[in-house]
Amino acid sequence: MNLRLWVWGIAVGASILLGVPAVAAPSAMQSSQGVSQQSGGNAAAAAERAFTEARELYQQGTAESLKGAIAKLEEALKLYREVGNNERQATSLFALDRVYSDLGENQKALDYYTESVSLSRAVGDRLGEAMTLNRIGNVYSTLGENQKALEYYTQSLPLFRAVGDRRGEATTLNNIGRIRTAATNFNRTISGHSNPNPHHQPPVRRPHPTATPNSSTDSTTNPR
Repeated sequence: MNLRLWVWGIAVGASILLGVPAVAAPSAMQSSQGVSQQSGGNAAAAAERAFTEARELYQQGTAESLKGAIAKLEEALKLYREVGNNERQATSLFALDRVYSDLGENQKALDYYTESVSLSRAVGDRLGEAMTLNRIGNVYSTLGENQKALEYYTQSLPLFRAVGDRRGEATTLNNIGRIRTAATNFNRTISGHSNPNPHHQPPVRRPHPTATPNSSTDSTTNPR
């Protein structure tokens, strides 16, 4: 794998999300696996055009423009698959994940995130894998599935540490802490409802006194 290409791919993927200009693709992007350099270059160029258009649509921020960005990203993804560029496929998938999340289509986002993780692992990119795992955790957290969210955050943490990404590590630790704090508060709430005051003892109910045989209320007399 060409590490320079992969780093560039992540940078362009981030450009969609952050709204900063994408850097120019290195000339090596013109090559492809199993196709001629010319046809591969044409497909790669078309993919980059679609990717750029997706970025512009995403920056508009409307529901309609986000849907348009999805169409362009899917177009770019198809072309990257044709030229066999796994790095750019992963970048496109990551961007698709984010757009679907912004639209609230979390299940669709999860589908793309799963594929993105697989591609990141295939090309040996631990940073891309860590970022995607963290995003999956965020989606599950949004869905209220905190245990699953915690599982993905926990998977991403050692990857951020392995690549020396302090910011990613700090963000993940914060996410883990947030989930664990929420779980602790929930358990305390449940415990409090089951026994709001463990030191409180209910009052003892004493029986009412009964009349004695010699009491004034007894109408029976003893024989002499």
